[in-house]
Amino acid sequence: MTTHARPAGPDDATGAPAGPAAAVTDGPDRVRHADTVELLGLVAQLEQVAFARLAADAAVAPSTDQRLQLTRFAAAAVARRDTVLARLTELGADPVAAIGQFDHVLDDFDARTQPSTWWERLLKAYVGYGVADDFCRLAAEGLDEESRRVVLAVLDDAAHAELAVAELDAAGSDDGVLSARLALWGRRLVGEALGVVQRLLVQRPGLVRLVEQREEPVAPAEQQAEGRPSPANPPTKLFGELTAQHTRRMSRLGLTA
Repeated sequence: MTTHARPAGPDDATGAPAGPAAAVTDGPDRVRHADTVELLGLVAQLEQVAFARLAADAAVAPSTDQRLQLTRFAAAAVARRDTVLARLTELGADPVAAIGQFDHVLDDFDARTQPSTWWERLLKAYVGYGVADDFCRLAAEGLDEESRRVVLAVLDDAAHAELAVAELDAAGSDDGVLSARLALWGRRLVGEALGVVQRLLVQRPGLVRLVEQREEPVAPAEQQAEGRPSPANPPTKLFGELTAQHTRRMSRLGLTA
């Protein structure tokens, strides 16, 4: 009987090449590789979404200066996305498959949070999408050093956030009605954004593992012997941190979270 060798191709679970390269991802290393690819794919997709959002915002911006700034921000989002895709390639993953698994990750969020004014658009970009970025920053603590560096560098570009803060602060400083409306809008945005994170944690065990690696759990017997309480459930702690970051963002604008 003739045996046909299976051609080398991407591994179904991790996106890593089959064959000799797959040997480096056996056992725990294989799981960690898959988790890393998953988070990098999510970050790349968020930058892809940012590009589309910023381009759309530029089309309706009130002034020429804002349109120019937003188109520059959109171009920067493409560059950041490609930086993450390059890291995926370095890891032996398929970047198209990695980003593609998150194609519709924010569809429901966007459908539920359609802005009706320019100010609502700005706040959605700053507050709503900020929650997703914060989640990725926290999960990145479970990555290898180089992947973590890439993710944090990509997410630390605050140019668009500074534009949103400056414009929203100026608009709301002398308009109490607008500030009250934006405060309500911010609360709605964060609720929907946290819902996105919750769904990701339910659907993506790899992301849960990365979040859990931020903890230093103590064995139950050791806890009992030393009288120490069990560590907080990582997702519970995570949502507390995300909510605190949201509160800080709203405070920068003088809005009640």
